Amino acid sequence: MAAVSIRNLAKRYDDNEVMRDINLDIDDGEFVVFVGPSGCGKSTLLRMIAGLEDISDGDLNIGERRMNDVPASKRGIAMVFQSYALYPHMSLYDNMAFGLKIAGKSKAEIDSAVQHAARILHIDHLLDRKPRALSGGQRQRVAIGRAITRQPSVFLFDEPLSNLDAALRVKMRLEFSKLHDDLKTTMIYVTHDQIEAMTLADKIVVLSEGRIEQVGTPQQLYHHPANRFVAGFIGSPKMNFIDGSVAAVSSEGVLLQLPGGGTQLARVDGSGLIVGQAVTLGVRPEHLHVTEQTPMLSASFSALELLGDFSYLYAAGATSEEPLISRVPDTVHPQAGSVLGFAADAARCHLFLQDGRALPRMTDVPAAAHSAGATH
Repeated sequence: MAAVSIRNLAKRYDDNEVMRDINLDIDDGEFVVFVGPSGCGKSTLLRMIAGLEDISDGDLNIGERRMNDVPASKRGIAMVFQSYALYPHMSLYDNMAFGLKIAGKSKAEIDSAVQHAARILHIDHLLDRKPRALSGGQRQRVAIGRAITRQPSVFLFDEPLSNLDAALRVKMRLEFSKLHDDLKTTMIYVTHDQIEAMTLADKIVVLSEGRIEQVGTPQQLYHHPANRFVAGFIGSPKMNFIDGSVAAVSSEGVLLQLPGGGTQLARVDGSGLIVGQAVTLGVRPEHLHVTEQTPMLSASFSALELLGDFSYLYAAGATSEEPLISRVPDTVHPQAGSVLGFAADAARCHLFLQDGRALPRMTDVPAAAHSAGATH
């Protein structure tokens, strides 16, 4: 096993800088997930760690060794790609053994490594089959097994579940968690799916436009996003954003004036704010509720998404181009076009400045571990 340390890493293609100021520490045995929208640089960063992309500036260390100029084959890593990349004419056993044969391992060493990996992944009864006889999930297990046999210091996974159907992705997420518990090896996992990130990671790295926005545990990013981008990316459905202005600042938090004349208290540290200053209120759908009492704002009911014992209610108002989303009990069934009032718990509200920065919340949830520009 090995820790990974990244300092001031940058990647350029000619004059186009696609990654910049990447500073990150990954502890020995930690499961870290890189997450962000398409084109944010997460796969490029993974490939730089793997040695498949050159490093333009900065330092990459795995363990105590600087890896910038070390070939991929000498870095002690194993990578699992989105495509399974299995040899179709070989059995599962031979697919998993191939790398060890190339490395000149003995027959006994190869057999021990393959059988061990197959048992961990519950495919030991399939070793004589060819890839075409397997399901997508089984093929992905073979690709992972091939990585395990190399006994790497660091595992790298590049969107390994994106080719699987929804039900199988859920099952494989559980298997990835168990695999990490069994192997206790450093794992770096890339995905665009923030649900995968939240359920798998010890630590999440949120990237956008080639830079790190925030690093922290899933709970830290959920409860204390560093900025509006992270707040909108982490959580499904996404956070509601409502533009308003500061009405008052006190030891209780910030009182907001919202469109339509309503007000809402946000339990955040408003030091430095002035009355009348433009800010944005953020409330997650699970923390926004329908009320018949004095609401912070009103909006017209437009749709209901039924999901079993709860629903997501969508309401359109003049406050934003995006609809308001509220998680409600399955017993709520408003009439089409009816006007509903909404309120939120002050302790669950987020507040963002016009440059996107989040103000600290007055709660007992641990503060965010890292924001852009600082090492973790």
